[in-house]
Amino acid sequence: MAAALESEPDVLVFGAGMAGLCAGLFASLQGLRPLICEKTDKVGGTTATSAGTVWIPGARDDEDVAAAARYLEAEIGNRGSPDLRAAFLESGAAALHCLESRTEVKFRPVVPHPDYHPDLPGWSANGRAFAALPFDGRRLGRDFALVRPPIAPFMVLGGLMLGRDDIPHFVKPFASLASFRHVTGVVLRHAVDRIRFDRGTRLIMGNALVARLLFSLRRNEVPLALHSRLVELLADGGRITGAVVDIAGVRRRILARRGVVLATGGFSHSHELRAALLDRPGAEHSLAFAGDAGDGIAAGRAVGAALGDAGRAAFWMPASVLRAQRGDTVYPHIVLDRAKPGLVAVNSAGRRFVNEAVSYHDFVEAMFRSHEAVPTIPAWLLCDRAFIRDYGLGLVHPGSSEATLRRFVDVGYLRAAPSLEGLAAQLGIDPAALRATVDRHNHGCARGFDDEFGKGGTAFDRHNGDPNNRPNPCLRSIEQPPFFGVAVYPADLGTSTGLRTDRDARVLRVDGTAIEGLYACGNDMNSLMAGSYPGPGITLGPALVFAYRAVQHIMSAS
Repeated sequence: MAAALESEPDVLVFGAGMAGLCAGLFASLQGLRPLICEKTDKVGGTTATSAGTVWIPGARDDEDVAAAARYLEAEIGNRGSPDLRAAFLESGAAALHCLESRTEVKFRPVVPHPDYHPDLPGWSANGRAFAALPFDGRRLGRDFALVRPPIAPFMVLGGLMLGRDDIPHFVKPFASLASFRHVTGVVLRHAVDRIRFDRGTRLIMGNALVARLLFSLRRNEVPLALHSRLVELLADGGRITGAVVDIAGVRRRILARRGVVLATGGFSHSHELRAALLDRPGAEHSLAFAGDAGDGIAAGRAVGAALGDAGRAAFWMPASVLRAQRGDTVYPHIVLDRAKPGLVAVNSAGRRFVNEAVSYHDFVEAMFRSHEAVPTIPAWLLCDRAFIRDYGLGLVHPGSSEATLRRFVDVGYLRAAPSLEGLAAQLGIDPAALRATVDRHNHGCARGFDDEFGKGGTAFDRHNGDPNNRPNPCLRSIEQPPFFGVAVYPADLGTSTGLRTDRDARVLRVDGTAIEGLYACGNDMNSLMAGSYPGPGITLGPALVFAYRAVQHIMSAS
Protein backbone atom coordinates (compact mmCIF):
# COMPACT_ATOMS: atom_id res chain seq x y z
CA MET A 1 0.00 0.00 0.00
CA ALA A 2 2.84 2.42 0.79
CA ALA A 3 4.38 1.81 -2.64
CA ALA A 4 1.06 2.59 -4.30
CA LEU A 5 0.81 5.89 -2.44
CA GLU A 6 4.28 6.94 -3.55
CA SER A 7 3.38 6.38 -7.19
CA GLU A 8 1.46 8.75 -9.46
CA PRO A 9 -1.87 7.14 -10.37
CA ASP A 10 -3.75 7.93 -13.55
CA VAL A 11 -7.00 8.44 -11.63
CA LEU A 12 -7.19 9.45 -7.99
CA VAL A 13 -10.55 8.52 -6.41
CA PHE A 14 -11.78 9.74 -3.03
CA GLY A 15 -14.40 7.60 -1.30
CA ALA A 16 -15.01 3.85 -1.24
CA GLY A 17 -18.78 3.71 -1.48
CA MET A 18 -20.70 2.73 -4.60
CA ALA A 19 -19.51 5.68 -6.70
CA GLY A 20 -15.85 5.52 -5.70
CA LEU A 21 -15.53 1.75 -5.99
CA CYS A 22 -17.20 1.83 -9.42
CA ALA A 23 -14.96 4.67 -10.60
CA GLY A 24 -11.85 2.75 -9.59
CA LEU A 25 -13.13 -0.45 -11.16
CA PHE A 26 -14.17 1.17 -14.45
CA ALA A 27 -10.77 2.90 -14.64
CA SER A 28 -8.97 -0.40 -14.22
CA LEU A 29 -11.12 -1.99 -16.92
CA GLN A 30 -9.95 0.76 -19.28
CA GLY A 31 -6.31 -0.04 -18.55
CA LEU A 32 -5.81 2.99 -16.30
CA ARG A 33 -4.01 2.90 -12.95
CA PRO A 34 -6.41 4.13 -10.28
CA LEU A 35 -5.87 4.71 -6.57
CA ILE A 36 -8.89 4.72 -4.25
CA CYS A 37 -8.51 6.68 -1.01
CA GLU A 38 -10.95 6.00 1.85
CA LYS A 39 -10.70 7.94 5.09
CA THR A 40 -12.01 5.14 7.33
CA ASP A 41 -10.85 1.58 7.97
CA LYS A 42 -13.59 -0.09 5.89
CA VAL A 43 -15.17 0.16 2.48
CA GLY A 44 -18.78 0.45 1.43
CA GLY A 45 -20.06 3.63 3.07
CA THR A 46 -23.84 3.91 3.06
CA THR A 47 -24.00 1.42 0.16
CA ALA A 48 -22.97 -1.39 2.52
CA THR A 49 -26.01 -0.78 4.73
CA SER A 50 -28.45 -0.25 1.85
CA ALA A 51 -30.67 -2.66 -0.06
CA GLY A 52 -28.01 -2.79 -2.79
CA THR A 53 -30.52 -1.96 -5.52
CA VAL A 54 -29.72 0.11 -8.61
CA TRP A 55 -32.38 1.87 -10.70
CA ILE A 56 -31.26 1.54 -14.33
CA PRO A 57 -33.93 2.20 -16.99
CA GLY A 58 -33.29 0.49 -20.30
CA ALA A 59 -31.18 -2.36 -18.94
CA ARG A 60 -33.87 -5.01 -19.53
CA ASP A 61 -34.46 -6.19 -23.09
CA ASP A 62 -38.15 -5.28 -22.92
CA GLU A 63 -37.58 -1.85 -21.37
CA ASP A 64 -38.74 1.27 -23.20
CA VAL A 65 -36.22 4.01 -22.43
CA ALA A 66 -38.55 6.62 -23.91
CA ALA A 67 -41.13 5.69 -21.28
CA ALA A 68 -38.54 6.14 -18.56
CA ALA A 69 -37.70 9.56 -19.98
CA ARG A 70 -41.38 10.56 -19.78
CA TYR A 71 -41.57 9.27 -16.23
CA LEU A 72 -38.52 11.27 -15.13
CA GLU A 73 -39.79 14.39 -16.88
CA ALA A 74 -43.14 14.09 -15.11
CA GLU A 75 -41.41 13.35 -11.81
CA ILE A 76 -38.81 16.11 -11.86
CA GLY A 77 -40.35 18.75 -14.12
CA ASN A 78 -38.26 21.87 -14.64
CA ARG A 79 -36.06 21.14 -11.64
CA GLY A 80 -32.62 19.66 -12.19
CA SER A 81 -30.79 19.19 -15.46
CA PRO A 82 -32.50 17.60 -18.49
CA ASP A 83 -29.02 17.00 -19.93
CA LEU A 84 -28.02 14.89 -16.91
CA ARG A 85 -31.24 12.89 -17.19
CA ALA A 86 -30.58 12.22 -20.86
CA ALA A 87 -26.98 11.15 -20.17
CA PHE A 88 -28.15 8.80 -17.42
CA LEU A 89 -30.66 7.13 -19.74
CA GLU A 90 -28.16 6.93 -22.62
CA SER A 91 -25.48 5.11 -20.61
CA GLY A 92 -27.35 3.07 -18.02
CA ALA A 93 -27.55 -0.21 -19.92
CA ALA A 94 -23.95 0.03 -21.15
CA ALA A 95 -22.59 0.76 -17.69
CA LEU A 96 -24.47 -2.15 -16.12
CA HIS A 97 -23.45 -4.52 -18.92
CA CYS A 98 -19.81 -3.50 -18.55
CA LEU A 99 -19.81 -4.50 -14.89
CA GLU A 100 -21.71 -7.72 -15.36
CA SER A 101 -19.72 -8.93 -18.35
CA ARG A 102 -16.24 -8.05 -17.09
CA THR A 103 -16.35 -8.28 -13.29
CA GLU A 104 -17.87 -10.26 -10.44
CA VAL A 105 -20.51 -7.55 -9.92
CA LYS A 106 -23.73 -9.35 -10.86
CA PHE A 107 -27.36 -8.27 -10.62
CA ARG A 108 -30.79 -9.73 -11.13
CA PRO A 109 -33.83 -7.77 -12.28
CA VAL A 110 -36.28 -7.36 -9.41
CA VAL A 111 -39.59 -8.12 -11.11
CA PRO A 112 -42.05 -6.93 -10.18
CA HIS A 113 -40.76 -3.92 -8.27
CA PRO A 114 -43.02 -1.04 -9.31
CA ASP A 115 -41.76 2.49 -9.64
CA TYR A 116 -43.00 4.64 -6.78
CA HIS A 117 -45.52 6.90 -8.55
CA PRO A 118 -48.00 4.94 -10.68
CA ASP A 119 -50.05 8.05 -11.44
CA LEU A 120 -47.29 9.50 -13.64
CA PRO A 121 -46.85 8.86 -17.38
CA GLY A 122 -44.09 6.40 -18.21
CA TRP A 123 -44.44 4.58 -14.89
CA SER A 124 -43.45 0.90 -14.96
CA ALA A 125 -45.33 -1.80 -13.07
CA ASN A 126 -42.31 -4.10 -13.36
CA GLY A 127 -39.96 -1.31 -12.40
CA ARG A 128 -36.38 -0.64 -13.42
CA ALA A 129 -34.64 -2.06 -10.36
CA PHE A 130 -31.73 -4.52 -10.25
CA ALA A 131 -30.50 -6.13 -7.04
CA ALA A 132 -27.00 -7.41 -6.39
CA LEU A 133 -26.78 -11.19 -6.29
CA PRO A 134 -25.80 -12.75 -2.94
CA PHE A 135 -22.08 -13.22 -2.40
CA ASP A 136 -20.00 -15.63 -0.37
CA GLY A 137 -17.81 -13.40 1.78
CA ARG A 138 -15.34 -16.26 2.29
CA ARG A 139 -14.11 -15.61 -1.25
CA LEU A 140 -12.59 -12.34 0.00
CA GLY A 141 -10.38 -14.09 2.53
CA ARG A 142 -8.84 -11.58 4.92
CA ASP A 143 -10.38 -8.72 2.95
CA PHE A 144 -13.81 -9.75 4.24
CA ALA A 145 -12.99 -7.73 7.35
CA LEU A 146 -12.84 -4.58 5.19
CA VAL A 147 -16.54 -4.73 4.23
CA ARG A 148 -18.58 -2.42 6.41
CA PRO A 149 -21.24 -4.54 8.15
CA PRO A 150 -24.99 -3.82 7.97
CA ILE A 151 -26.65 -1.97 10.83
CA ALA A 152 -27.14 -4.28 13.80
CA PRO A 153 -30.97 -4.56 13.56
CA PHE A 154 -30.60 -6.12 10.11
CA MET A 155 -28.63 -9.04 11.55
CA VAL A 156 -29.59 -11.84 13.93
CA LEU A 157 -27.74 -14.60 15.76
CA GLY A 158 -24.56 -12.60 16.07
CA GLY A 159 -24.09 -11.36 12.53
CA LEU A 160 -26.41 -13.32 10.23
CA MET A 161 -27.91 -11.21 7.45
CA LEU A 162 -31.57 -11.83 6.63
CA GLY A 163 -33.31 -10.53 3.53
CA ARG A 164 -36.94 -9.88 2.81
CA ASP A 165 -37.39 -13.38 1.36
CA ASP A 166 -35.89 -15.00 4.46
CA ILE A 167 -38.27 -13.44 6.97
CA PRO A 168 -41.38 -15.64 6.36
CA HIS A 169 -39.24 -18.77 6.79
CA PHE A 170 -37.63 -17.57 10.01
CA VAL A 171 -40.90 -16.32 11.52
CA LYS A 172 -42.55 -19.72 10.94
CA PRO A 173 -39.73 -22.25 10.45
CA PHE A 174 -42.02 -25.25 10.98
CA ALA A 175 -44.80 -24.06 8.68
CA SER A 176 -43.51 -26.24 5.83
CA LEU A 177 -40.69 -28.59 4.96
CA ALA A 178 -39.28 -25.91 2.64
CA SER A 179 -39.15 -23.36 5.47
CA PHE A 180 -37.53 -25.83 7.83
CA ARG A 181 -34.86 -26.75 5.29
CA HIS A 182 -34.19 -23.11 4.47
CA VAL A 183 -33.79 -22.03 8.08
CA THR A 184 -31.73 -25.09 9.01
CA GLY A 185 -29.35 -24.59 6.07
CA VAL A 186 -28.85 -20.89 6.75
CA VAL A 187 -28.30 -21.35 10.49
CA LEU A 188 -25.85 -24.25 10.07
CA ARG A 189 -23.86 -22.27 7.51
CA HIS A 190 -23.78 -19.33 9.93
CA ALA A 191 -22.59 -21.52 12.80
CA VAL A 192 -19.63 -22.67 10.71
CA ASP A 193 -18.91 -19.08 9.67
CA ARG A 194 -18.64 -17.93 13.26
CA ILE A 195 -15.75 -20.31 13.87
CA ARG A 196 -13.58 -18.24 11.51
CA PHE A 197 -15.25 -14.84 11.16
CA ASP A 198 -16.72 -12.11 13.36
CA ARG A 199 -20.02 -12.32 11.49
CA GLY A 200 -21.76 -14.34 8.81
CA THR A 201 -20.32 -14.52 5.30
CA ARG A 202 -23.68 -15.08 3.59
CA LEU A 203 -23.87 -11.58 2.13
CA ILE A 204 -26.98 -10.07 0.58
CA MET A 205 -28.26 -6.62 -0.40
CA GLY A 206 -25.76 -3.76 -0.12
CA ASN A 207 -23.17 -5.90 1.62
CA ALA A 208 -23.14 -8.29 -1.33
CA LEU A 209 -22.79 -5.39 -3.75
CA VAL A 210 -19.82 -3.90 -1.90
CA ALA A 211 -18.17 -7.30 -1.50
CA ARG A 212 -18.52 -8.00 -5.24
CA LEU A 213 -16.98 -4.62 -6.06
CA LEU A 214 -14.12 -5.18 -3.62
CA PHE A 215 -13.47 -8.69 -4.93
CA SER A 216 -13.35 -7.36 -8.49
CA LEU A 217 -11.01 -4.52 -7.52
CA ARG A 218 -8.64 -6.91 -5.79
CA ARG A 219 -8.67 -9.23 -8.79
CA ASN A 220 -7.74 -6.24 -10.97
CA GLU A 221 -5.01 -5.26 -8.49
CA VAL A 222 -6.49 -1.82 -7.81
CA PRO A 223 -4.75 -0.26 -4.77
CA LEU A 224 -6.98 0.84 -1.91
CA ALA A 225 -5.58 3.28 0.65
CA LEU A 226 -7.51 3.26 3.93
CA HIS A 227 -7.22 5.93 6.64
CA SER A 228 -6.58 8.37 3.77
CA ARG A 229 -8.58 11.61 3.98
CA LEU A 230 -8.86 14.31 1.33
CA VAL A 231 -7.47 17.60 2.68
CA GLU A 232 -7.38 19.80 -0.42
CA LEU A 233 -7.15 19.63 -4.17
CA LEU A 234 -4.06 20.70 -6.08
CA ALA A 235 -4.38 22.88 -9.18
CA ASP A 236 -2.05 24.07 -11.90
CA GLY A 237 -3.28 26.65 -14.40
CA GLY A 238 -6.93 25.94 -13.66
CA ARG A 239 -6.56 22.16 -13.97
CA ILE A 240 -6.77 19.82 -10.99
CA THR A 241 -3.55 17.83 -10.82
CA GLY A 242 -3.89 15.89 -7.57
CA ALA A 243 -4.58 16.36 -3.88
CA VAL A 244 -3.14 16.69 -0.43
CA VAL A 245 -4.10 13.57 1.50
CA ASP A 246 -3.92 12.91 5.23
CA ILE A 247 -2.73 9.31 5.49
CA ALA A 248 -2.98 8.06 9.05
CA GLY A 249 -2.02 11.51 10.32
CA VAL A 250 0.74 12.21 7.78
CA ARG A 251 0.05 14.61 4.91
CA ARG A 252 1.23 13.77 1.41
CA ARG A 253 0.82 15.29 -2.03
CA ILE A 254 -0.47 12.75 -4.53
CA LEU A 255 -0.50 13.74 -8.19
CA ALA A 256 -2.96 12.30 -10.69
CA ARG A 257 -2.00 12.05 -14.35
CA ARG A 258 -5.49 12.00 -15.82
CA GLY A 259 -8.04 13.12 -13.25
CA VAL A 260 -9.47 13.24 -9.72
CA VAL A 261 -12.89 11.78 -8.87
CA LEU A 262 -14.79 13.04 -5.81
CA ALA A 263 -17.08 10.34 -4.38
CA THR A 264 -16.99 10.95 -0.62
CA GLY A 265 -20.72 10.42 -0.04
CA GLY A 266 -22.29 13.85 0.31
CA PHE A 267 -22.78 15.91 3.46
CA SER A 268 -25.19 13.97 5.69
CA HIS A 269 -22.88 14.36 8.70
CA SER A 270 -21.56 17.87 8.06
CA HIS A 271 -23.02 20.11 10.76
CA GLU A 272 -22.21 23.22 8.72
CA LEU A 273 -23.84 22.05 5.48
CA ARG A 274 -26.84 20.51 7.26
CA ALA A 275 -27.50 23.83 8.97
CA ALA A 276 -27.19 25.70 5.67
CA LEU A 277 -29.05 23.33 3.35
CA LEU A 278 -31.37 21.04 5.35
CA ASP A 279 -33.73 23.65 6.73
CA ARG A 280 -36.46 21.16 7.61
CA PRO A 281 -38.14 20.66 11.00
CA GLY A 282 -36.85 17.77 13.07
CA ALA A 283 -34.07 16.93 10.60
CA GLU A 284 -31.71 15.69 13.30
CA HIS A 285 -31.22 12.05 12.39
CA SER A 286 -29.37 10.40 9.53
CA LEU A 287 -29.23 6.86 8.20
CA ALA A 288 -26.20 7.67 6.07
CA PHE A 289 -22.70 6.45 6.86
CA ALA A 290 -21.10 8.61 9.56
CA GLY A 291 -18.13 9.37 7.30
CA ASP A 292 -20.33 11.28 4.82
CA ALA A 293 -19.18 14.66 6.12
CA GLY A 294 -18.99 16.75 2.95
CA ASP A 295 -15.24 16.32 2.35
CA GLY A 296 -15.52 16.18 -1.44
CA ILE A 297 -18.02 19.04 -1.64
CA ALA A 298 -15.87 21.26 0.56
CA ALA A 299 -12.72 20.50 -1.46
CA GLY A 300 -14.54 21.18 -4.72
CA ARG A 301 -15.96 24.50 -3.55
CA ALA A 302 -12.50 25.56 -2.39
CA VAL A 303 -11.29 25.42 -6.01
CA GLY A 304 -14.30 27.25 -7.43
CA ALA A 305 -16.89 24.51 -7.93
CA ALA A 306 -20.54 25.52 -7.93
CA LEU A 307 -23.09 23.99 -5.58
CA GLY A 308 -26.33 22.74 -7.09
CA ASP A 309 -29.83 23.90 -6.27
CA ALA A 310 -30.54 23.25 -2.59
CA GLY A 311 -34.34 23.34 -2.90
CA ARG A 312 -34.71 19.64 -2.05
CA ALA A 313 -31.41 18.85 -0.45
CA ALA A 314 -31.94 15.29 0.85
CA PHE A 315 -33.70 11.98 0.44
CA TRP A 316 -35.77 10.93 3.45
CA MET A 317 -36.80 7.90 5.46
CA PRO A 318 -39.07 7.63 8.54
CA ALA A 319 -36.99 6.22 11.39
CA SER A 320 -37.60 5.17 14.95
CA VAL A 321 -34.93 5.71 17.58
CA LEU A 322 -33.87 3.39 20.40
CA ARG A 323 -31.91 5.50 22.85
CA ALA A 324 -29.11 3.92 24.87
CA GLN A 325 -26.01 5.02 26.75
CA ARG A 326 -23.77 3.34 24.16
CA GLY A 327 -25.43 5.34 21.38
CA ASP A 328 -28.77 5.60 19.64
CA THR A 329 -30.00 2.98 17.18
CA VAL A 330 -31.80 4.66 14.26
CA TYR A 331 -34.03 2.13 12.50
CA PRO A 332 -35.39 2.74 8.96
CA HIS A 333 -39.06 1.93 8.40
CA ILE A 334 -38.79 0.85 4.76
CA VAL A 335 -41.30 -1.84 3.76
CA LEU A 336 -41.59 -4.33 6.61
CA ASP A 337 -44.32 -2.58 8.59
CA ARG A 338 -45.82 0.63 7.15
CA ALA A 339 -47.56 -0.94 4.15
CA LYS A 340 -48.75 -4.03 5.98
CA PRO A 341 -52.43 -4.41 6.95
CA GLY A 342 -53.38 -3.24 10.44
CA LEU A 343 -51.28 -0.11 10.96
CA VAL A 344 -51.99 3.62 10.85
CA ALA A 345 -49.73 6.66 11.16
CA VAL A 346 -51.12 9.63 13.09
CA ASN A 347 -50.03 13.13 14.04
CA SER A 348 -50.40 14.82 17.44
CA ALA A 349 -54.09 15.46 16.72
CA GLY A 350 -54.67 11.73 16.40
CA ARG A 351 -55.41 12.04 12.68
CA ARG A 352 -53.92 10.15 9.78
CA PHE A 353 -52.00 12.40 7.40
CA VAL A 354 -50.77 10.02 4.68
CA ASN A 355 -51.27 6.73 2.91
CA GLU A 356 -48.90 4.70 5.07
CA ALA A 357 -47.87 2.51 2.11
CA VAL A 358 -46.29 5.29 0.04
CA SER A 359 -42.53 5.33 -0.45
CA TYR A 360 -40.34 6.20 2.52
CA HIS A 361 -39.37 9.54 0.94
CA ASP A 362 -42.99 10.49 0.26
CA PHE A 363 -43.99 9.48 3.80
CA VAL A 364 -41.52 11.95 5.31
CA GLU A 365 -42.49 14.69 2.86
CA ALA A 366 -46.07 14.17 4.09
CA MET A 367 -44.79 14.50 7.67
CA PHE A 368 -43.24 17.85 6.79
CA ARG A 369 -46.46 19.10 5.14
CA SER A 370 -48.66 17.98 8.03
CA HIS A 371 -46.25 19.52 10.55
CA GLU A 372 -46.91 22.97 9.09
CA ALA A 373 -50.43 22.82 10.54
CA VAL A 374 -50.30 20.17 13.29
CA PRO A 375 -47.23 18.85 15.13
CA THR A 376 -46.29 15.68 13.23
CA ILE A 377 -42.65 15.25 14.25
CA PRO A 378 -42.62 12.73 15.66
CA ALA A 379 -45.48 10.89 14.01
CA TRP A 380 -46.76 7.68 15.57
CA LEU A 381 -47.15 4.28 13.94
CA LEU A 382 -49.99 2.50 15.75
CA CYS A 383 -51.08 -1.14 15.63
CA ASP A 384 -52.47 -3.97 17.73
CA ARG A 385 -51.00 -7.18 19.14
CA ALA A 386 -51.96 -9.23 16.09
CA PHE A 387 -49.97 -6.90 13.84
CA ILE A 388 -46.78 -7.36 15.85
CA ARG A 389 -47.32 -11.10 15.87
CA ASP A 390 -47.51 -11.16 12.07
CA TYR A 391 -45.25 -8.33 10.93
CA GLY A 392 -43.34 -6.82 13.84
CA LEU A 393 -42.97 -3.07 14.36
CA GLY A 394 -39.63 -1.39 13.74
CA LEU A 395 -36.99 -3.02 15.94
CA VAL A 396 -39.59 -5.44 17.32
CA HIS A 397 -39.42 -8.60 15.25
CA PRO A 398 -42.50 -10.55 14.09
CA GLY A 399 -43.60 -13.14 16.62
CA SER A 400 -41.92 -11.38 19.55
CA SER A 401 -42.79 -12.73 22.99
CA GLU A 402 -44.49 -10.78 25.75
CA ALA A 403 -41.18 -10.52 27.57
CA THR A 404 -39.53 -8.99 24.49
CA LEU A 405 -42.36 -6.49 24.10
CA ARG A 406 -42.03 -5.53 27.75
CA ARG A 407 -38.30 -4.85 27.32
CA PHE A 408 -38.99 -2.45 24.45
CA VAL A 409 -41.70 -0.75 26.50
CA ASP A 410 -39.44 -0.45 29.54
CA VAL A 411 -36.69 1.34 27.55
CA GLY A 412 -39.19 3.75 26.03
CA TYR A 413 -39.03 2.54 22.43
CA LEU A 414 -42.59 1.18 22.43
CA ARG A 415 -45.70 2.61 24.04
CA ALA A 416 -48.37 0.11 25.01
CA ALA A 417 -51.83 0.18 26.59
CA PRO A 418 -54.81 -2.18 26.91
CA SER A 419 -57.08 0.31 25.14
CA LEU A 420 -56.77 2.90 22.38
CA GLU A 421 -57.84 5.57 24.83
CA GLY A 422 -55.08 4.56 27.22
CA LEU A 423 -52.53 4.64 24.42
CA ALA A 424 -53.75 8.08 23.34
CA ALA A 425 -53.26 9.38 26.87
CA GLN A 426 -49.64 8.16 26.84
CA LEU A 427 -48.99 9.88 23.52
CA GLY A 428 -50.62 13.18 24.49
CA ILE A 429 -53.39 12.67 21.90
CA ASP A 430 -57.06 13.35 22.45
CA PRO A 431 -58.56 9.88 23.11
CA ALA A 432 -61.81 10.61 21.26
CA ALA A 433 -59.90 11.79 18.19
CA LEU A 434 -57.74 8.67 18.08
CA ARG A 435 -60.74 6.42 18.58
CA ALA A 436 -62.55 8.15 15.71
CA THR A 437 -59.51 7.74 13.45
CA VAL A 438 -59.20 4.01 14.14
CA ASP A 439 -62.96 3.51 13.77
CA ARG A 440 -62.87 5.17 10.33
CA HIS A 441 -59.91 2.99 9.38
CA ASN A 442 -61.64 -0.18 10.58
CA HIS A 443 -64.84 0.72 8.71
CA GLY A 444 -62.85 0.95 5.48
CA CYS A 445 -61.13 -2.37 6.19
CA ALA A 446 -64.49 -4.13 6.29
CA ARG A 447 -65.09 -2.96 2.70
CA GLY A 448 -61.49 -3.33 1.55
CA PHE A 449 -61.20 0.36 0.71
CA ASP A 450 -59.42 3.21 2.48
CA ASP A 451 -61.75 6.22 2.14
CA GLU A 452 -59.21 8.73 3.44
CA PHE A 453 -56.00 7.95 1.53
CA GLY A 454 -56.64 4.96 -0.72
CA LYS A 455 -54.08 2.70 0.96
CA GLY A 456 -53.67 -0.47 -1.07
CA GLY A 457 -55.07 1.15 -4.19
CA THR A 458 -51.90 1.10 -6.29
CA ALA A 459 -49.59 -1.62 -7.54
CA PHE A 460 -46.78 -0.12 -5.47
CA ASP A 461 -48.88 -0.26 -2.27
CA ARG A 462 -49.90 -3.85 -2.91
CA HIS A 463 -46.32 -4.89 -3.71
CA ASN A 464 -45.33 -4.06 -0.12
CA GLY A 465 -48.52 -5.31 1.53
CA ASP A 466 -49.47 -8.86 2.47
CA PRO A 467 -50.83 -10.79 -0.53
CA ASN A 468 -52.50 -13.27 1.82
CA ASN A 469 -54.65 -10.53 3.32
CA ARG A 470 -57.82 -10.09 1.27
CA PRO A 471 -59.47 -8.22 -0.30
CA ASN A 472 -56.91 -5.45 0.30
CA PRO A 473 -53.32 -6.51 1.12
CA CYS A 474 -52.74 -3.25 3.00
CA LEU A 475 -55.89 -3.05 5.17
CA ARG A 476 -56.91 -4.95 8.31
CA SER A 477 -58.82 -3.83 11.37
CA ILE A 478 -56.96 -2.65 14.46
CA GLU A 479 -58.88 -4.29 17.29
CA GLN A 480 -56.89 -6.88 19.26
CA PRO A 481 -55.49 -5.41 22.51
CA PRO A 482 -53.03 -4.45 23.73
CA PHE A 483 -52.32 -1.57 21.38
CA PHE A 484 -48.84 -0.27 20.53
CA GLY A 485 -47.19 2.84 19.17
CA VAL A 486 -43.71 3.77 18.05
CA ALA A 487 -42.49 7.29 17.27
CA VAL A 488 -40.93 7.98 13.86
CA TYR A 489 -38.81 10.95 12.86
CA PRO A 490 -37.42 12.30 9.58
CA ALA A 491 -33.99 10.80 8.85
CA ASP A 492 -32.02 11.49 5.72
CA LEU A 493 -30.67 8.44 3.92
CA GLY A 494 -28.44 10.60 1.75
CA THR A 495 -28.14 14.12 0.43
CA SER A 496 -29.35 15.35 -2.95
CA THR A 497 -27.54 18.67 -3.25
CA GLY A 498 -23.94 18.41 -4.40
CA LEU A 499 -21.44 19.86 -6.84
CA ARG A 500 -22.80 20.89 -10.21
CA THR A 501 -21.54 18.71 -13.05
CA ASP A 502 -22.04 18.27 -16.76
CA ARG A 503 -23.25 15.08 -18.46
CA ASP A 504 -19.78 13.53 -18.13
CA ALA A 505 -19.57 14.19 -14.37
CA ARG A 506 -17.08 17.03 -14.86
CA VAL A 507 -17.37 19.52 -12.00
CA LEU A 508 -18.54 22.98 -13.08
CA ARG A 509 -17.78 26.48 -11.91
CA VAL A 510 -20.47 29.06 -11.20
CA ASP A 511 -20.10 30.38 -14.77
CA GLY A 512 -20.81 26.90 -16.16
CA THR A 513 -17.27 26.13 -17.34
CA ALA A 514 -15.71 22.79 -16.43
CA ILE A 515 -12.85 22.47 -13.97
CA GLU A 516 -10.46 20.37 -15.99
CA GLY A 517 -9.35 17.15 -14.36
CA LEU A 518 -12.08 17.16 -11.68
CA TYR A 519 -15.10 14.84 -11.59
CA ALA A 520 -17.83 14.11 -9.05
CA CYS A 521 -20.27 11.23 -8.76
CA GLY A 522 -22.48 9.65 -6.15
CA ASN A 523 -23.79 12.08 -3.55
CA ASP A 524 -20.90 14.48 -4.13
CA MET A 525 -22.59 15.20 -7.46
CA ASN A 526 -25.76 17.29 -7.53
CA SER A 527 -28.46 14.66 -8.01
CA LEU A 528 -30.15 14.47 -11.39
CA MET A 529 -33.30 13.55 -9.42
CA ALA A 530 -33.39 17.06 -7.92
CA GLY A 531 -34.72 15.72 -4.63
CA SER A 532 -37.44 13.53 -6.18
CA TYR A 533 -37.56 9.81 -5.45
CA PRO A 534 -39.06 7.97 -8.43
CA GLY A 535 -38.05 4.39 -7.61
CA PRO A 536 -35.81 2.03 -5.63
CA GLY A 537 -32.07 2.51 -6.11
CA ILE A 538 -32.17 6.05 -7.54
CA THR A 539 -28.97 7.01 -5.73
CA LEU A 540 -26.91 3.89 -6.49
CA GLY A 541 -28.02 3.70 -10.12
CA PRO A 542 -26.76 7.18 -11.06
CA ALA A 543 -23.63 6.61 -8.93
CA LEU A 544 -22.78 3.62 -11.13
CA VAL A 545 -23.64 5.35 -14.40
CA PHE A 546 -21.80 8.62 -13.80
CA ALA A 547 -18.72 6.82 -12.49
CA TYR A 548 -18.78 5.04 -15.86
CA ARG A 549 -19.25 8.28 -17.79
CA ALA A 550 -16.49 10.02 -15.81
CA VAL A 551 -14.00 7.31 -16.75
CA GLN A 552 -15.17 7.35 -20.37
CA HIS A 553 -14.49 11.09 -20.48
CA ILE A 554 -11.08 10.69 -18.83
CA MET A 555 -10.15 8.25 -21.59
CA SER A 556 -11.42 10.49 -24.39
CA ALA A 557 -9.76 13.62 -22.99
CA SER A 558 -6.28 12.11 -23.08
